[in-house]
Amino acid sequence: MRRDEIGIGRGVLSKVWRWGIGQQCDRRYLRPLNNPNSTMPITRIATATWKGTGKEGAGSVSTTSGVLNNAPHSHHTRFVSEDGKAGTNPEELIAAAHASCFTMKMSFVLNAAGFTADQLDCTVQVKMDKVGDGNGVVGIHLELKGKVPGIGAEQFQTCAENAKENCPISQLLKSVPITLSATLA
Repeated sequence: MRRDEIGIGRGVLSKVWRWGIGQQCDRRYLRPLNNPNSTMPITRIATATWKGTGKEGAGSVSTTSGVLNNAPHSHHTRFVSEDGKAGTNPEELIAAAHASCFTMKMSFVLNAAGFTADQLDCTVQVKMDKVGDGNGVVGIHLELKGKVPGIGAEQFQTCAENAKENCPISQLLKSVPITLSATLA
């Protein structure tokens, strides 16, 4: 056992003192946080509560970061209220996650191609429609507008396609068609 850890159980879990006082980690994936080759898994957590029936009931959703803190959701916020003022819904949260992930991946792709964006704006539409006897997500559209000094439209489009195919949320959602329109501002 190394000096920077205290073994627990069969030695797989360790308390790591060098990189974070008392944090439990799986030693098989342990890498320092500043290591670009890190394979340590990342876990993000959200919780939801629901009370009542599907149509008349209501619930709330929260995230560990506090960005969502008991945000209301209900049948009404999901299927009736288009303005979003009554609360959120799963499709809106998926759209937000996809927009966030895609623009970050796009910035990495652009940087690898030798460019830095002044600004990337992405609007994501998650379309839900009838599927069989119920409803389901039937498509996602990414609309990207970017200000990127020195890049041509064709190369911008190529970078956007790369980001669309390779961002982790696109990978997660690849069971539905994802379309893209990318334009330079």
